[in-house]
Amino acid sequence: MTNVDDQQAALLELRGNVMIITINRPEARNAVNGAVSIAVGDALEEAHQNPDVRAVVITGAGDKSFCAGADLKAIARRENLYHPDHGEWGFAGYVHHFIDKPTIAAVNGTALGGGTELALASDLVVADERATFGLPEVKRGLIAAAGGVFRIVNQLPRKVAMELLLTGEPLTASQACQWGLINQVVSDGSVVDAALALAARVTVNAPLSVQASKRIAYGVDDGIVTDEEVGWERTMREMRTLIRSEDAREGPLAFAEKRDPVWKAR
Repeated sequence: MTNVDDQQAALLELRGNVMIITINRPEARNAVNGAVSIAVGDALEEAHQNPDVRAVVITGAGDKSFCAGADLKAIARRENLYHPDHGEWGFAGYVHHFIDKPTIAAVNGTALGGGTELALASDLVVADERATFGLPEVKRGLIAAAGGVFRIVNQLPRKVAMELLLTGEPLTASQACQWGLINQVVSDGSVVDAALALAARVTVNAPLSVQASKRIAYGVDDGIVTDEEVGWERTMREMRTLIRSEDAREGPLAFAEKRDPVWKAR
């Protein structure tokens, strides 16, 4: 960990052989800034390197929001949202940071935009019944650039994924479970307990077998999910063009001013 602020941005707890990472910015709906990316990225790497850790659970503090995506205020201040030493780990130090230990998202509330992308980057997902999932970036003149666009079409039936992508409208937890986007919905606010119970069903198995199975399932060579690299390159290429558009400026501005955006397709 880098400093006290970074440690507070995400809380770590070892529960037996499971590391629990809690994004700890409930006052900002657990939005991701640089401190979160450092804290989560470093914790994930520690879990990867530590043979005593057999699985990881990631969740958000409080009961309202799992993760509200990127911290727009930090972006407005032109802060770096990525890990300064490991930008390649991507959003929250997580979405492009492969580890061979199983990862479980315990989605305790709203998971729109980057929050859904954290769930998409996890191996297993348990969600509170009040949780919602969605990629509303098109409503802001942007795209789900943290792996969301190409992962959602791999994890949902194509027509369902395209409706979610093109409308920007959310899914409820029960709908997400029905379509196989998540594994389990819990009703009593015990989403971390449910994630730990699921982790226990995994960690009872031979760890080297679990890790090898995960690497093969994802098509991993040298710590990289090779089939996804084309998707990452295409995302970055499209984003570089899109971010210079008038619409990409209009979307966040309209959101901040609480009005409907006026699109110009330029």
